[in-house]
Amino acid sequence: MAKRKAPNDANVMAQNKKARHDYQILETYEAGLVLTGTEIKSIRDRRINLQDGFAQIRNGEAWLMNVHISEYAQGNQFNHDPLRNRKLLLHKKEIGKLVGATQDKGITIVPLRVYIKNGVAKVLLGVAKGKHEYDKRETIKKRDQDRQIARALKHY
Repeated sequence: MAKRKAPNDANVMAQNKKARHDYQILETYEAGLVLTGTEIKSIRDRRINLQDGFAQIRNGEAWLMNVHISEYAQGNQFNHDPLRNRKLLLHKKEIGKLVGATQDKGITIVPLRVYIKNGVAKVLLGVAKGKHEYDKRETIKKRDQDRQIARALKHY
């Protein structure tokens, strides 16, 4: 099986940096998005906000909720609703794993980034568990220590 290449920064249209701060990411899944014509044009213009977004499984289908894709400037009457729910394209086995994971208390599915891969919009979903306030402070403290170590090693 071929290894998946991580999307490079040129193809990343949006990132949810706050998700890595607020949640501990347990697993990640790559999913396709069902979009309209004006939505993909807005995404290519990087007019998408993942901040409050989450994914939900309903009737055996995965849905991306509360993700804001701005209206396309030249979209006229064919524009889309910016906050509409969008269907995610996943295999049945992956959906089954996500259902099993979300049965646990405190587990949610958050979008981590949206990127273009082979001309198609993809979303990287993370199965996440919420961090407590002390976990967040611990993460910040560890990051600062790593920076100080890197600075000290740089001088030698």
